[in-house]
Amino acid sequence: MDTAGKVIKCKAAVAWEAGKPLSVEEVEVAPPKAHEVRVKIHATGVCHTDAHTLSGTDPEGVFPVILGHEGAGTVESVGEGVTKFKTGDTVILLYIPQCGECKFCKNPKTNLCQKIRVTQGQGLMPDQTSRFTCKGKPIFHFMGTSTFSEYTVVAEISLAKVDEKAPLDKVCLLGCGISTGYGAALNTAKVEAGSTCAVFGLGAVGLAAVMGCKAAGAARIIGVDINPERFKMAKTFGATDFVNPKEQSRAIQEVLAEMTNGGVDYSFECIGNVDVMRAALEACHKGWGTSVIIGVAGAGQEISTRPFQLVTGRTWKGTAFGGWKSVDSVPQLVDDYMNKKLKVDEFVTHTMPLAQVNEAFDLMHAGKSIRSVLIF
Repeated sequence: MDTAGKVIKCKAAVAWEAGKPLSVEEVEVAPPKAHEVRVKIHATGVCHTDAHTLSGTDPEGVFPVILGHEGAGTVESVGEGVTKFKTGDTVILLYIPQCGECKFCKNPKTNLCQKIRVTQGQGLMPDQTSRFTCKGKPIFHFMGTSTFSEYTVVAEISLAKVDEKAPLDKVCLLGCGISTGYGAALNTAKVEAGSTCAVFGLGAVGLAAVMGCKAAGAARIIGVDINPERFKMAKTFGATDFVNPKEQSRAIQEVLAEMTNGGVDYSFECIGNVDVMRAALEACHKGWGTSVIIGVAGAGQEISTRPFQLVTGRTWKGTAFGGWKSVDSVPQLVDDYMNKKLKVDEFVTHTMPLAQVNEAFDLMHAGKSIRSVLIF
């Protein structure tokens, strides 16, 4: 059946309002307009960022919305003017696009393409409308991707064409979590061989940061988490030491400074907790330590430390999508996975159908999953 140019009816998990479970509904997905692509989603990860928006603490959160941003699939049809994609192409969706034309894309120091940033933040396509309707109501897009739907429409700059042999139920995770943590170590911190690192929060992003530190040749990688079950897994990714802050009588930054003869060379905050962000900075070595913020904090929250921490040579940085320029880098990351240079399978702890999407969130909140993948 040729669906090009027609409205497609399919299943999607709709978030009708903040703080409520998702509801699997029949939605209508309009055909792609100029410079847009309609994608059949094969698999999507369930990420903390989805939960962050659903909770109502995301300042850009709008409802009703189709969440999901860690997806992979195949091109169903393309809109007018699209030349880089054709029906059947294997793709990963990108919440940070790469237009190649804006001043951000032209600057090698950043990956934060701004071409469609404003409309994406409003939950709309670049023409300020939505391609989704449900029960007669327009439904907002999420992060320019909306992967919790059997079909979605994205801007052509929000897609990367990848190896058609790649297993989509695994490489979908390269659309966010794994790439983010891995790149934070390699691109943002630029971890050096022989260095000492600390990773706060050993979920998918934290484990990927551990993997990045190991790939960079770090000599010591300390995993910090209040869930001791995470330590065994972190060891397989390259962690050498573990600290559970709940088992310490002193502040974690003091414990780490003592363990490392003055502090770590690099630290990574992979939680989104502003108090942990401070601890991660203060756990860094005087004179040269660098701390990278990866976790997304709630609306209105602020970070604090004494300026003296920075005056005495520590650096505080942040990263989004691990600093990777998305269209250029994601196909290469997929190739690295296919060539066994990058772990991906090990992150997937649960696989389930879309109907069990709420269970995936429950597992995440209970700390029982690293990544749940929804299969369509």
